[in-house]
Amino acid sequence: AACKNRPLDLVFIVDSSRSVRPEEFEKVKIFLSEMIDTLDVGERTTRVAVMNYASTVKMEFPLRTYFDKASMKEAVSRIEPLSAGTMTGLAIQSAMAEVFTEEMGTRPAAFNIPKVVIVVTDGRPQDQVQDVAASARAAGIEIYAVGVDRADMQSLRIMASEPLDEHVFYVETYGVIEKLTSRFRETFCAVNVCALGTHGCQQVCVSNGASHLCDCYEGYTLNPDKRTCSAVDVCAPGRHECGQICVSNNGSYVCDCYEGYTLNPDKKTCSALDMCAPGRHDCAQVCLSNDGSYSCACYEGYTLNSDKKTCSGAITSSLVTTEESCKCEAIAALQDSVTSHLEALSTKYMKCLRSCRHIKTDSRLSELSFCFILK
Repeated sequence: AACKNRPLDLVFIVDSSRSVRPEEFEKVKIFLSEMIDTLDVGERTTRVAVMNYASTVKMEFPLRTYFDKASMKEAVSRIEPLSAGTMTGLAIQSAMAEVFTEEMGTRPAAFNIPKVVIVVTDGRPQDQVQDVAASARAAGIEIYAVGVDRADMQSLRIMASEPLDEHVFYVETYGVIEKLTSRFRETFCAVNVCALGTHGCQQVCVSNGASHLCDCYEGYTLNPDKRTCSAVDVCAPGRHECGQICVSNNGSYVCDCYEGYTLNPDKKTCSALDMCAPGRHDCAQVCLSNDGSYSCACYEGYTLNSDKKTCSGAITSSLVTTEESCKCEAIAALQDSVTSHLEALSTKYMKCLRSCRHIKTDSRLSELSFCFILK
């Protein structure tokens, strides 16, 4: 259950020369179909191409054509034998030049997808296969050689990749070629490390054929060790929906508001509070609300102090009305008139006293009486 075909760019090269009888070639096509069934076929998994050869080579379909098993098997069922010669070297050369290219569906080297060839033949190559096969292996192509009945074992070993006991197969007849299906299933099997639980990933394991990759839950990022995860800054600009303040909370976040605002029911946006409500301001007399803040003012007749909070009383003379001003002027004029008369009487009184000192007694008494009257 933990074994799955690893991703491949796989090319079948099948011999349809005159030595392969029509009923035997039908067995080859059944083998191809059963092999397809064992593979994890898909655009992002294993891609399959088929080449048919005898004295000429025909590309039945390249790697880029089919990404589902049904379509691929239908195309295999329509393949017809070519019936002449056995140009195995030419077939391998054609695979390198015409199939293993990005234009024909081979994935770039950066994807690190193995390039694999399975050659099925029942004869001896009629061309020089050794050098061509060596060039293919040097180009990173892994070659499996399957010999049937009269196949030349030495030729199979010349073209196959090392180690030979893992890349060279032989069956007595086309009637039993299907038994190789299980062998290739085991060969192409990739143990699912993620399923076995031996991956070492802290959070998420992603199977990648024979290998695996580690990933992290949402809100976390993969550390440089490619195994462990760290929480990302979910409050970074553009990563949250808070109207004013974002508060990171163990890989998630909650929203908050500035002083003077309150969080709305949507838990994201904020509304201004009444800053002039009792107990929320420092104004001594008047509080003026101003978009989430406030300023202080004073009642009429008071001025705001430098602390912008307390008030001082104004000068009262500046508050005298016109009517009161007229009364003041009348009182001042009366006071001036009385003062002037008193000063005049005082002067006469003093003169009277000086004159009384020089008169006779009888007359003095009369003068004094007169002076007291004046006084």
